[in-house]
Amino acid sequence: MRGESVVVVGAGQAGCQVAVSLREQGHRGPITLIGDEQAAPYQRPPLTKAYLAGETDLAGLVLRQDSYYEDHGIKLVRGERVIGVDRSARVAVLGCARTVSYDHLVFATGARPRPLPIPGAEHVLNLRTVADADAIRQKLDGQIGLDVVVIGGGFIGLEFAAVVRKLRHEVTVVETQPRVMQRAVSADTALHLTNRHRSEGVQVLTGTGVAAVKEGFVELTDGTVLVADLVVAGIGVIPNAEVAQRSGLAVDNGIVVDAHLRTIDQRVHAVGDCARFASTLTGGLTRLESVQNATDQGSCVASAILGSAEPYTALPWFWSDQYDVKLQIAGLTDGHDRAVTVGDPAEGKFSVFCFRGDKLVGIEACNRPIDFLMGRRILEAGNALTPEIVARPGFDLRASQQQKAA
Repeated sequence: MRGESVVVVGAGQAGCQVAVSLREQGHRGPITLIGDEQAAPYQRPPLTKAYLAGETDLAGLVLRQDSYYEDHGIKLVRGERVIGVDRSARVAVLGCARTVSYDHLVFATGARPRPLPIPGAEHVLNLRTVADADAIRQKLDGQIGLDVVVIGGGFIGLEFAAVVRKLRHEVTVVETQPRVMQRAVSADTALHLTNRHRSEGVQVLTGTGVAAVKEGFVELTDGTVLVADLVVAGIGVIPNAEVAQRSGLAVDNGIVVDAHLRTIDQRVHAVGDCARFASTLTGGLTRLESVQNATDQGSCVASAILGSAEPYTALPWFWSDQYDVKLQIAGLTDGHDRAVTVGDPAEGKFSVFCFRGDKLVGIEACNRPIDFLMGRRILEAGNALTPEIVARPGFDLRASQQQKAA
């Protein structure tokens, strides 16, 4: 297996990690990493932060220098899209009609922005790729006081809003749900982020949507009309699974894989944003969008290709930087039915412990990195931490764990 050829479709964080992990784990066969962007594989999270703010350039985002791929015998194909996979012949078909043979193929095709089904959507920019970020930077460059409307109050929308506000533009965030980050965080964390944005002068509108976009204006579903020099959407993504589906693989909100990240074809895997995997954590099919998930799955699949298949069991974790708020999340808090807040949100330092029944399923830490780190260990170990324990006056996570260890 160490001499077999591997083709990785998609050169983002997950795809790059597959190639890197294969070499680190001793794979000696050919590796071809195919990306549809001209840029070398790069980090996406800084696009909404340091890159957009002009604090770093593309060179500061690349995952590996060009010399790394050359030195490690990884063939990096840029600016090419895989349009088909013939699984019986074991070849990937590129848009230029060239084919690449494989013994193992890994889909790491990521996701694309969900389109806005409204009139005037052509006036709306997305923020997913470096090209998207460059287009937005060009609109903002040298300007002050532009009216910017952000459609969507999720991670991308709020991070973008924070940076643009610091660049001294007027910002309005429009979110259809009753609160921002409705499915991602607890009510207390959502309220804190909303208040933090409002304290910076951002207008946050919830429970309303966008009906239409016209040049210079945004019409909301409640009849409000907003002046808009720039409109950017962050309403979620769609997994890029069409090529996999055409090749006869199962697709359901992503490429369906088992706990080992294998498709129904034992020689084809899927990782990262495009993969909907059998999660040992949730007990069902799950698709995650995070750097941690991409890198951990990439490493897991490399091991599987080399004959050391183990189920993917990594605990999910996420982070977001908005102004002086560093939000770190361990576990999956979606669907929790009880939340206990420790600390004082008014002081900007608190943690929310999320439970499903009496089971701790996740921790959201705002400017409390110790809670995040210790919370990850607790969740990974499956230690018992009930809502009643956390709700006790003066509860301190570090002290409670020290007492338990003693």
